[in-house]
Amino acid sequence: MKARNKRLLLVGGGVALLVAAVALVLSAFQQNLVFFHTPSEVVAGKAPVGRTFRIGGMVEAGSIKREADGLTVNFAITDTAKVIPVSYRGTLPDLFQEGKGAVVQGTLGPDGRFVASEVLAKHDENYMPVEAQYALDQAHEAARTVQQ
Repeated sequence: MKARNKRLLLVGGGVALLVAAVALVLSAFQQNLVFFHTPSEVVAGKAPVGRTFRIGGMVEAGSIKREADGLTVNFAITDTAKVIPVSYRGTLPDLFQEGKGAVVQGTLGPDGRFVASEVLAKHDENYMPVEAQYALDQAHEAARTVQQ
């Protein structure tokens, strides 16, 4: 085999390995990607079915109910326009309470109940993620439009 053919074979093999590595990285990234949705988007059917995603909003006042086992908690997340019931089994963050912001990660059950695997509470009165603030603003605007 000539030197030129060996070089072309080596470069071609290197490119093939690079393409395979990029494909594996993109595949892993796609599988671990978690999207954020508001309760209004979930009710509208814009949330992924059978995949993990996050819902953000406010914990609805009067919605926190603890089961007898001491670990299971049922509550509702709202963006002031729509409400999503949530079930979580585990320890809640100390700052988690009614009327405060929260982001929950999990999957949507066939009954419309969101089964959370992780609950994140808003950590500061003055801070709210940009996506959550935008979602709340959009929900308020939609509610005003409906009322008029």
